[in-house]
Order: sequence, then structure tokens, then C-alpha cells
Amino acid sequence: MIPRYSRPEMVAIWEPACKFRIWFEIEAHAATAMAELGTIPKAAAEKIWDKGAAAEFDVARIDAIEAEVKHDVIAFLTHLSEIVGPEARFVHQGMTSSDVLDTCLNVQLVRASDLLMADLDKLLEALKRRALEHKMTPCIGRSHGIHAEPTTFGLKMAQAYAEFDRARDRLDAARAEIATCALSGAVGTFAHIDPRVEAYVSAKLGLTPEAISTQVIPRDRHAMFFATLGVIASSVERLATEIRHLQRTEVLEVEEYFSKGQKGSSAMPHKRNPVLTENLTGLARMVRSYAMPAMENVALWHERDISHSSVERMIGPDATITLDFALARLTGVIDKLLVYPDRMQQNLDRLGGLVHSQRVLLALTQAGVSREDAYRIVQRNAMPVWDGKGQFLDFLKKDGEVTDVIPDSDLEDLFDLGFHTKNIDLIFMRVFD
Repeated sequence: MIPRYSRPEMVAIWEPACKFRIWFEIEAHAATAMAELGTIPKAAAEKIWDKGAAAEFDVARIDAIEAEVKHDVIAFLTHLSEIVGPEARFVHQGMTSSDVLDTCLNVQLVRASDLLMADLDKLLEALKRRALEHKMTPCIGRSHGIHAEPTTFGLKMAQAYAEFDRARDRLDAARAEIATCALSGAVGTFAHIDPRVEAYVSAKLGLTPEAISTQVIPRDRHAMFFATLGVIASSVERLATEIRHLQRTEVLEVEEYFSKGQKGSSAMPHKRNPVLTENLTGLARMVRSYAMPAMENVALWHERDISHSSVERMIGPDATITLDFALARLTGVIDKLLVYPDRMQQNLDRLGGLVHSQRVLLALTQAGVSREDAYRIVQRNAMPVWDGKGQFLDFLKKDGEVTDVIPDSDLEDLFDLGFHTKNIDLIFMRVFD
């Protein structure tokens, strides 16, 4: 992943040095388990741990060996034997490369999940704070991009909170899905390795033994994991898109924080563009794009092939690093978001009261007018207002079909903004309690 969209803690999980350290721990824990079962000498297992734990694995040396042998696990084992000495002959007893590669990948994905969970917690905290801050800040709700009925900006933030709260639950489930270990040997039969070794290593790494592996851990698990990341990215894009629309000059109800010295355009000095949320929209597309190859990885040949390998070397780091960056950036956007309540009120009033048309429609039906006639009456009075020829309430008061059944004072009550906010406490209770 390019440094521009990377954060150090997530990047570190995917560094070669981290990967080789996990490989060593898998091999060393397996050696300990084998020693306890009497498969290899205990002294050999202790030597493997002592030498390997103190070593700094030479990535360049491993790469050089791999260039010759054309096999990454063999290259690592060769380098490990250089460090450990003769006792290294007891490393990797009865194991196959996938035992190391797949288990390591899942360790990395679990660690990445933990960072992403922490990212979501910070985002949820920011969303909740802004939701409570603007719980009763009125603004116009839109459908099809057109003014619909009043809502509040707090409800917009609460909706986003609920969505990302679901995202966290999904990620928690995806983490559990991916947290498995397989040390079952060639074609997954445990012919050359005791299943108790797998159980021991699993426990040490905080994983669960894979119920059945065909030399590889089944890739439906990984497909589910990356699909979950894609759904979370889609939620990032949804909120980013909302902010982008609300920042448009004609709307300008919210705005990304514009720091001192920041420039918006190389040509137009007046510009203040929603660059962060536009960036998030693009990053979300990338994270989603990794879900499809993960699904295509499910269909491997027989007990194993490596068509998935090249894919996972890319999508594992890229998807998690990109989403980590995106969630952190979105949290910053929400945390510093400039909110303009006065502009929200101006936009609410922009259509001359048309946003209350449904209340008038329902009031007419309650007064005995058929729904079809009520709709005709309301629409007839709404269209001139839409064309900028006056206020909706004024037209209604001049319409005999309206005033015959609804007194002026009752008509005025239908334009009370508080009607649309009366259930906000209930909604907030559902979301936050």
C-alpha cells in the first residue's frame, strides 16, 4: 500500500519482519508441542526457542535464498537453520507450507481486525458526540435530492452511528470467522503430525483449530472477512457522500474543517473543497474491490493450489491498511465538521412551507375529504409556491375547499416544526441505550 494512505501500526502487521516472526512462533510452538508428545527431543525445542526468539531475522538473506530455491517457506527455514544450528532438523516436522502460511495470515488478519475495531470505536464516539450536540438542530430531509420533510442533523449523525455500530458487530463476527489455525500436514490428514500439536499452537496464538482443512484453511472464511470490510467501506462512502452533498455551495449546511494555510485550488483562491470526503469515496471503492477476488479464491483445485496466494499477498495488506486509514480520516472529518444551523434553517424555509404538505394532506382526509381530492387540493396550492409565487400557508388560506373544513388557526398549527421532532428522544433511546 502506498504511504499516502497508510498508518504505521497497521503497516507494521504486514511488514516482512513481522511475518517472519509469526512464522517462527508457529514453528517454535509446534516444536514445543512435539517435544511434550515425545516426537522430538525437548532440548531441541528449547534450542529452537532460545536461538530464534533472540534472533533478528535477516529479510534480505531470506530473499536471497528464495531467489535461488524459489520457495518462501523453504527460504525461511533455511535461514532459521543458520540461526538455530543442528537442532533445526526438528523444525517443521510433519508440517507443510500452508500450515505456516495460512495460520500466519489469519494471525495477521486478527491483529488487523483489532486495530479496525479500535478505529470503529473512535468513529462511534465522534458520531455519538455530534449526534447529541445536534440532536434538536432542525434541517431539511431530502429524498431524490429534493426537499422532503424536516428532520434534525442529530438524527443524521445517529443514523450513521447505528450503521457503524452494526459494522462493528459484523467485524467482530468476521474476526471470529478468520481466527482459525491449521497444522494438519499434507492434504490435511494429520498423517505426519499429531492433531494435538495443532490444538497447542492454536491456543498459544489465540486461534481456534480448523475443524477440517484440505491442506489449506477454507477460503470461504476469507471471502466473508473481505466482504465485511467491503460493507464497512460502503458505509464510509455513504456518510462521506452525505457530507459532500451538504457542503455544496447551494446547500452549505456543513463543511469540512479548513485549516489555516490550506489551499483549495491551484487556480481559484476562493475554493474550499470537500477533499477529505472525496478521498474517502475513492478509498471505499478500493476496499470494496478486494472482496471479489477473495470470493474467487474460494474455488481452489482439490486439496490445494496457490492461485489464491498472489491475491492474498495484495488484498490482505491493502484492504486492511486502506480501511484503517479511511476510518481514521472519517473520524477526523466528523470530529472537526463545521455545522451551520442558521443555513439549515434557511434551507428549511426556502420552499415557503411546502415541507408541511403531508400534514395538510392528512388533515384534509381527517376532515372528511377523500385522499384523491385532498392530494389534488394540496398539489394545486403547492405548485405556485414551487414556482416562487408566494407562501404555501397563504395560498391554503385563500382556498375555499381548504378553509371550509380546516380553520385558519388549525392550518397554522400544521406548520409547527416541533411536530417533526416529537419522537427524536425515542429514536435516540433506541440507538444509544
